[in-house]
Amino acid sequence: MSVTPRSTLRQRLLAFLAAGIGGTVAAAVSFAMTVYEAANPGVIPSVAVGAPIETGRWTVTFREARTGTVPPTGVEPSQPKNFVMVEFDADNRSAATAYASPRLFAFDPPMENLPDPTFYLVRDKSIASAINPDMPERLIAAWEWPEALPLPQAVRLKVGSQIYKHRDNLYGASGWFDRDAVAIVELPVTAAENGVAQ
Repeated sequence: MSVTPRSTLRQRLLAFLAAGIGGTVAAAVSFAMTVYEAANPGVIPSVAVGAPIETGRWTVTFREARTGTVPPTGVEPSQPKNFVMVEFDADNRSAATAYASPRLFAFDPPMENLPDPTFYLVRDKSIASAINPDMPERLIAAWEWPEALPLPQAVRLKVGSQIYKHRDNLYGASGWFDRDAVAIVELPVTAAENGVAQ
């Protein structure tokens, strides 16, 4: 039976010690960077109305915002309602048809108890179906506005982004995943003529 020399044991002990210290330092640096980024978030750039915004999956261009008592379908609701509507162009940059998601943009700061918007195609005045790749569509996002809230004079929207992964970390499946916001857009709100969206 061979006896391991003391120098070999000492080398192994030093290697384990170095690896442990290195791992601890790496974890501490990673934690410190996470805390710093959380305490000092990056500034989200403001984008002018009419300027295209790249979100990863979509290219979005905001056109205008307005209020009205009739949704973009042109059919007056049976009960009186107010709508806040944002008109925008959406270009699907992915390889497959996709629906515009309510997470694409949202009010900033977020509004409590505000339902998700309904997306309408401007050309058909109907609820939007999936949008084909490289075939831009003009859409209207319409929020049914709560009666208790005054109609806004301007809207500030935070535009989100998505990234495509061939394999996600949880299921190993491909897909588009939400990322940080990429832009802030402020639009003045006008009243639609006779309450009807054009």
